Amino acid sequence: MKTFLIRSTLALAMVATLPACAPLMVGGMVGGAMVASDRRTSGIQLEDENIELKASSRLREMMGSRGHISFTSYNRQVLITGEVPSAQDRDYAFKLVSEVENVRKVFNELVVGPNSTLTERSTDSLITAKVKAQMVDSKDIFANAYKIVTERGVVYLMGRVTQREADRATEVARQVSGVKKVVRIFEILTEAELNALLPAPSQKLSAQTPCHRRASVCINAGA
Repeated sequence: MKTFLIRSTLALAMVATLPACAPLMVGGMVGGAMVASDRRTSGIQLEDENIELKASSRLREMMGSRGHISFTSYNRQVLITGEVPSAQDRDYAFKLVSEVENVRKVFNELVVGPNSTLTERSTDSLITAKVKAQMVDSKDIFANAYKIVTERGVVYLMGRVTQREADRATEVARQVSGVKKVVRIFEILTEAELNALLPAPSQKLSAQTPCHRRASVCINAGA
């Protein structure tokens, strides 16, 4: 499972870095199983995809090829990562994304400086795959509850998780080789709010059931 995740993520990264591709980079893997276990509604998942597409289109139209900018939307909160040549471009990109329909909040993590190299982006993709694989191996967190983005060795964690899950995921990510920093952009739910999201049979599991099967929810923003 770990090998599959790493190979799949690297394959997606190679496609994303081709010159002919749009500057949109979407974190996470797409598939029926992932969608089914996502803590967002199917409608919000679709909205997040639309937000990313609109942001990417607006970027190409208004900024052309200036900089290397990526958008990741989770529950209509957008993370902007990458590099731009000036502070003005950084502010402009933030403005463009903020004006996209249905965006609730924008986290602007753009760096002013030269674009990252293909080697750096490949390394970031490998780090993302390793973090995901470590989460899968962990028995006390539910890996599919997180969206992971890595830029220049900085790992950004997004998701709807409990405080315990947020802390545990941060701990797992920090232990991965190559990770320079972990930034948490979580929406925190109480256990009651999480239970309301789970199917009825899952709520009846005993206390002895492993946590990664019962799931959980938390919110945190910061390193």
